[in-house]
Amino acid sequence: MTYAFEARVIEHIETGRLIRVLEDWCAPYPGPYLYYASRRQMRPALRAFIDFFRYSG
Repeated sequence: MTYAFEARVIEHIETGRLIRVLEDWCAPYPGPYLYYASRRQMRPALRAFIDFFRYSG
């Protein structure tokens, strides 16, 4: 039994390799959010992190 993001396992659920259990106990999760001050100059590492997660979904 595991708790995973649906987007990561939806293919396995659709093909029947995984099944949902305790579905009534799992609240919807809209996704992670990141707050950063946009008025400051952003370090390249933070910009790369944000870009990676923004466009990998």
